[in-house]
Amino acid sequence: MRGLSFFNKILFFINIIVAVTLLVACAVPYLSLEIFPFLSILSLGVPALVVANTVFFLYWLLGLKKQTFTSLFVLVFGYFILGTFIKFSPKAVDFNEDELKVMTFNVRGFNKYNFLDNDSIPQEIKNLVRQESPDIISFQEVGYDMEENYLDYPYHHLERIYSGEKVHMGIFSKYPIVKAEIINFPNSINNGSYVDILYKGDTLRLYNLHMQSLGITPGTGVLRSQSSERLLRRMTSKFKKQQQQAQIIAEHKAKSPYKTLVCGDFNNTQFSSVYHTIKGDMQDTFIEKGSGYGRTYNFLKIPIRIDFILADDNFEVMAHKNYDQKLSDHFPVMASFRLKH
Repeated sequence: MRGLSFFNKILFFINIIVAVTLLVACAVPYLSLEIFPFLSILSLGVPALVVANTVFFLYWLLGLKKQTFTSLFVLVFGYFILGTFIKFSPKAVDFNEDELKVMTFNVRGFNKYNFLDNDSIPQEIKNLVRQESPDIISFQEVGYDMEENYLDYPYHHLERIYSGEKVHMGIFSKYPIVKAEIINFPNSINNGSYVDILYKGDTLRLYNLHMQSLGITPGTGVLRSQSSERLLRRMTSKFKKQQQQAQIIAEHKAKSPYKTLVCGDFNNTQFSSVYHTIKGDMQDTFIEKGSGYGRTYNFLKIPIRIDFILADDNFEVMAHKNYDQKLSDHFPVMASFRLKH
């Protein structure tokens, strides 16, 4: 019994560390990244912290220990502050013909550099788009040499950037694009763009974003080749850039005269300041109509959600779907809408 008591003391000490870490993570979306940029890494680990605290909660609960309340308090507090990353919906996803369907997908260059052992990736992505038939599709990381006729869509925005080694993006639409522009992110290979689209007698603005990459893509050896101190400095710098870019988008979006949608690869989770800055009071389609975990990317084997579709209050979110096809390091997402009148 004495040994078990000592074990529980050690375990409770670890429990306190994990609980406090989750509490700090709850504050991250509301802290200035100019002052505490290194804390942003916690936003990537929220799901793992929630799981760890749940395990501690169940352990103490089974032993009828008062330590149960430590993780219970943190889990309840975190739920009200951060929301949930799991949605339960008994209904099957159903997209209707009279709805506006929007897909976002980071295609990682259509596997040009053979990250996946599959030579048919470009054709399989094309087949997926044909099958799901989104009205608008926003691609990130399309590659410099993407062809305009890759998809059989009458309208597109594929602007090639000839300086700065920028990562290119693409938007395809079944509806007329009346204006399209790149939103430049200074001192970064990443960038955003927007298109104004004519839809049912109205003009919609859609933002396609590829926020600052963290540069630690699993499988590239970056984590093994750098010291922890150097890696922390590198990520801190990336998080600062993400927040600067998020502010650029928030300010640009605030001036939009049209009904607005935002989609893309944020390279951070819904628990980050970056997400909250961009989202503002917009609707997150996964939160509104999603189901399950919502995974769009596996970060160090931890499934996280870093690809989003957001809509302002002029839209009614009708459906949301996360796809499981392994055609990139990201997974595609699609949502559908109806305009409110």
